Amino acid sequence: MNNASKKYNIVTFGCQMNKADSERMAGVLENMGFEASEDPNLADLVLYNTCTIRDNAEQKVYSYLGKQAKRKHKQPELTLVVAGCVAQQEGEKLLRRVPELDLVMGPQHANRLEDLLQQVFDGSQVVATEPIQIVEDITKPRRDSDVTAWVNIIYGCNERCSYCVVPNVRGTEQSRTPEAIRAEMEQLSLQGYKEITLLGQNIDAYGRDLPGSTPEGRHKHTLTDLLYYVHDLPGVDRLRFATSHPRYFTERLIEACKELPNVCEHFHIPFQSGDNDILKAMKRGYTHEKYRRIIKTIREYMPDASITADAIVGFPGETEAQFEHTLKLVEDIEFDLINTAAYSPRPGTPAALWSNQLSEEVKSDRLQRLNRLVSVCAEARSHRYLGRVEEILVEAQNTKDPDQVMGRTRGNRLTFFPGNIEQLKGKTVKVKITEIRSFSLTGEAI
Repeated sequence: MNNASKKYNIVTFGCQMNKADSERMAGVLENMGFEASEDPNLADLVLYNTCTIRDNAEQKVYSYLGKQAKRKHKQPELTLVVAGCVAQQEGEKLLRRVPELDLVMGPQHANRLEDLLQQVFDGSQVVATEPIQIVEDITKPRRDSDVTAWVNIIYGCNERCSYCVVPNVRGTEQSRTPEAIRAEMEQLSLQGYKEITLLGQNIDAYGRDLPGSTPEGRHKHTLTDLLYYVHDLPGVDRLRFATSHPRYFTERLIEACKELPNVCEHFHIPFQSGDNDILKAMKRGYTHEKYRRIIKTIREYMPDASITADAIVGFPGETEAQFEHTLKLVEDIEFDLINTAAYSPRPGTPAALWSNQLSEEVKSDRLQRLNRLVSVCAEARSHRYLGRVEEILVEAQNTKDPDQVMGRTRGNRLTFFPGNIEQLKGKTVKVKITEIRSFSLTGEAI
């Protein structure tokens, strides 16, 4: 099929993993001859890369799909694709609910997009959700940024948290080889990228499924070993990684982050709850005491490190006292940022079937109270920047003020300052911080 002059539009929901998958699928489509369109109503192919972590994200997908399904009745040549976690979760049920769909494909099939679309163009309605061994991806992603980039190092998750649908929709852990990861990063280095974030649903699990062990008895390949292997790429000034799991987080990793100059002093380590009984019910595999020890160790090595996290309120059976343990943890640690959410029952997870669900009113109240505290703590953390000179990697223009550019500190704090994006994009600029807010800073180049 000749796709010249045809346009595509990708709408991405959810996490960084989904965003990275969307970049790869965009690269496949452009290699097939499609051009990007920012307007889905002008596109010949519309792809929704979906998230099922929370119900509201899932419902939004159906709302978007409904509009395009109506459009397809008038323009039958329109190709409709649902990828990602909702596709994996629902499978053929999606076709029954939205029969106008052409392709339903789970996250593990992102690299097969061209083959699957060819089946669609040959007249088939395709569902690709069966588990597969992920092969090394040779496609070139269409990166949304030309300064920062994501690189997947491990797919899937073997954890079985009682609230989480990820293992059901993203499959078991599959680590890429260090050589394949470095090769992709070298290409990014040659293309001028200045910052790379290594991605994994549970990034500390990297290498557990790869062969080999050390004389000390640990896995031959770990996230720490990978950082030593890839940290020195020419031109790449910053290296990050996410998302960490407290169960597997090690002091050896912290030592590496302090030792390697290009690894940023930023750790994203979800705690989810500050109460041990709730953590046990969540099947998280650690206590709040262990989590506190991890943060204490990080700050002993790197006192100025940024600590960000995820937290869930209103988990089934959570009492007011247990929720207050979460508030106490947040107060004690003073995070730079916490992604918060009210518990949302997800299909196929044990917690969704429990009888001790909390009311939406209780969950909403606790979420608001937590968010207020998070904002207060984040502003207190921001005060340490006031008057300091920070190195800001310039990423883009400030969309709200064309006279300003935006970038981030090594600790990942969003920062704005006056400047010309054409001159500064991709450069690291020393900026004196003159104004602080809970989640961003303003300064002046010096």
